[in-house]
Amino acid sequence: MTESDLSALRERAANGDATAVDILIELAGERGDMAELRRLAEGGSSDAADQLIEVATELGDLDELRRLADSGNITAAEQLAELTDD
Repeated sequence: MTESDLSALRERAANGDATAVDILIELAGERGDMAELRRLAEGGSSDAADQLIEVATELGDLDELRRLADSGNITAAEQLAELTDD
């Protein structure tokens, strides 16, 4: 997918196209693009937040999980607890 295609998807998503949001989440998850997932999650997508947690967990990114947990995400808190439990 070209940068132009991604820009078009982002524009569609910004205009409320749920399919475009889903595609962006899938692509970002495949690439491990936490910045894109974070942006989508902050825009209100719970699916993006879930995917962000999954990627952060796979990468062992405790800082990202902690950030999400501190903002009230229970799933992130649970994953963080699992990863830091001795």
